[in-house]
Amino acid sequence: PLLLRMPYTELLRLWNESVQAVDANDWEGALAKLQQIPEPTSRTHFNAASAHLALGQLDMALKCLDLTIAKDERLAVAFFQRAAVMLQMDRSEEALSDCIWAQEHMRGNAVIDYRQLGLRYKLYFWQILYNTAAAYCRMGQWESAMDKLVLATQDRGPGRGGNIELALKSVERKEVLDPLLVPVGSVFRPRKQDIEQLHQRDFLGKAKVIISMIPNDDFGGFEPLRQQKPGFYEPKTDGVHESRYMRVRAPYMARGPGQLTVPGGATVFLFGEEDRDGMINVIHDGQRGLLPVSLLEPAKVKKSKKENRVPTGIPLPPEHKPPSRPETLSRSMVPPRESPSTEIPPPSNNNATHTQPPASGPPRYTANAASNKQAGSPQRVEERSVVVKVHYTYNLALSIPLETPYHELKERIAEKVGQSASQLRLRYKQSGSRVLLPLPGEEESGRTVQEVAEAGRVTLWCQREDPLANRTILYQMVALYDYVAEGPEDLEFSEGDTIDILSEVNQEWLEGHCAGNIGIFPSSFVYKENKSIIQD
Repeated sequence: PLLLRMPYTELLRLWNESVQAVDANDWEGALAKLQQIPEPTSRTHFNAASAHLALGQLDMALKCLDLTIAKDERLAVAFFQRAAVMLQMDRSEEALSDCIWAQEHMRGNAVIDYRQLGLRYKLYFWQILYNTAAAYCRMGQWESAMDKLVLATQDRGPGRGGNIELALKSVERKEVLDPLLVPVGSVFRPRKQDIEQLHQRDFLGKAKVIISMIPNDDFGGFEPLRQQKPGFYEPKTDGVHESRYMRVRAPYMARGPGQLTVPGGATVFLFGEEDRDGMINVIHDGQRGLLPVSLLEPAKVKKSKKENRVPTGIPLPPEHKPPSRPETLSRSMVPPRESPSTEIPPPSNNNATHTQPPASGPPRYTANAASNKQAGSPQRVEERSVVVKVHYTYNLALSIPLETPYHELKERIAEKVGQSASQLRLRYKQSGSRVLLPLPGEEESGRTVQEVAEAGRVTLWCQREDPLANRTILYQMVALYDYVAEGPEDLEFSEGDTIDILSEVNQEWLEGHCAGNIGIFPSSFVYKENKSIIQD
């Protein structure tokens, strides 16, 4: 018969429900959900095997693991789990073969983290060697088992030391080792993002009334018009309706049903025509009611300056143009300076390029007025200052004199960040370059901030240095970009940080030390600053 493919959303739903049953230790319920999947995947087969193991059904667990490997022939954790099940069933030679295949599919890695596939488990190479030794023990080959355990002691991984030492003592006494398995409850889980998509979502949202012909309209559906909230408002003022505005000459107190109480001098809008009793419908302050016509007189409505008046409630655009920067006056256009009664020698060309305006008119300022003060001006300090922006774990800025030496700048920054100046390292970027360079001659006297200032600004990258003990530093590199750790074994750093290289994992990954942490990171995120080898 022709089998219809199950929608992926239905597969996700059953898979997620089976995982929830596993978390509740409902192994039968988990198997019932997994059996409803017509086309199981390698991960759902592995989950079914875990449920059978929890129930003690070794034969069924072995069948599910066979199907798992048939779906994915390179899943090392499946070979590792099947080898452990075969050891429990005294099928040592087949278990030894699965251990060899598991080692092959580790592809030379010391550890494989299956978290990206949904399994919260890390398979270490020493665990496979341990189960290999357990297979040799059951086959009576004690020397081979001892060799595998000795080889496992050379591999790194958490929990290795105590287990291997106990296993070595057991093999010396010729005691059979119990195999290691993936813990009960560790199963493949669907991605959280996929599960969130299973719930129905309203992508359109609820409609919102922006404007309506009906006052106080708040209905946002697709039904016919229905009764709105009570309330009456005047229409917008234009040339046709100006005569409908009237002024109440004297205050009026309501004397009957439907009449309004209105203060004297109030402006009302005529909503209807005069009736036989001399009353007329008006709108005042959002309310509709009757007023005597004898109390009303035409009101003077202020006309808008523009012909097309914007309705009330929408602000008018600004009428003034935004201010522009003042233009610098050339020397030929500067008005002649009036000499005061007491003769003062004219300023020299190297410290003044702007003359003062006559005393009779208001002073005029130009864009370079701040840089054209005389030597005795109190703004001279600001003229020779520079703004320093520092990238740390947070950003900070400070203003310092342009002639500040590097060591004083470092002490100022250390005081701001609350660290010792000897533990800080400063770098900067040359114009048009992405490479971060140390300050030139930072420890030399006479070197000032002026050497790295551009357009009155200096941008620096600051890093706190932590000493590293008991490890050899091969060389140092500088971070080109920020790197966010994706796992506990990753090293996180920011742009401009100095990283001590401890080892080269492969062509694409390095092991390093930064800010007191040790981990691995991609080599493409850094560049080499110093190729000389540094020894601790």
